[in-house]
Amino acid sequence: MRSLAMDSVLDGICAQTATFVREAGFTDVLIGLSGGLDSSVVAALACKALGHEHVHGILMPSPYTSADSVRDASELARGLGISAPAFPITETFATFADDYETFLDEPLSGLAAENTQARLRMCILMALSNAKGWMVLNTGNRSEAAMGYSTLYGDTAGAFAPIGGLYKTEVFALAAHLNEQACRAGAQPPIPHNVLVKPPSAELSFGQTDEASLGISYDELDELLFQMIDKGRSPESISPEAQRVWERYEKNAFKRALEPPFAKINP
Repeated sequence: MRSLAMDSVLDGICAQTATFVREAGFTDVLIGLSGGLDSSVVAALACKALGHEHVHGILMPSPYTSADSVRDASELARGLGISAPAFPITETFATFADDYETFLDEPLSGLAAENTQARLRMCILMALSNAKGWMVLNTGNRSEAAMGYSTLYGDTAGAFAPIGGLYKTEVFALAAHLNEQACRAGAQPPIPHNVLVKPPSAELSFGQTDEASLGISYDELDELLFQMIDKGRSPESISPEAQRVWERYEKNAFKRALEPPFAKINP
């Protein structure tokens, strides 16, 4: 994997985020907090870039959101000193599912049901953005974008992606760095411990985890992506698994074209 100087990465992301927000004419940003790694790191970065008084969070739990995730998101918000009210999507999702079944005479299920939840959250974020004049920050990372592991017009929403240039394993490393930096300064670590140790999950269905959905661990995925994208190695020269990953990478080029701009990382 890439060797990144995390102090430099942190400074670069914060500077680029602040510049993008201000040049677009905004002062405040809005982040959908899931209790997961990516949104937690983006919130911490936004506070560093803009000041916590200009950062707003919102929790949008669904029927599949765990109590742990709600607790982790709330703990993060308290530690950062940002607001994070809850706007549950459970009833809205149920109403949509009922209307869908009436319209098509079949239940809303599978991928359609999972993606609908992400798109309902996008509607809430964009409504608040319009009402309050806050820019929505995207919370996606490079690994997800490479594999198309995101919902178009759902979690691809947002004008700028602070961690869009980082692989998932690098997001973990940056989270650890943020906590270590805070400890050195005698402050509370911003990222709750449970966020760093629980299996990443979009929580769009019961028992779902990212790595199970992707069919590969993030450690293995990121190393393969690094070898093929950054080092220019052919998938055939690596392994059959690399070929499978590359096929999915190419298949999802159209999705990456619709991802928001992101902070550039200089290894």
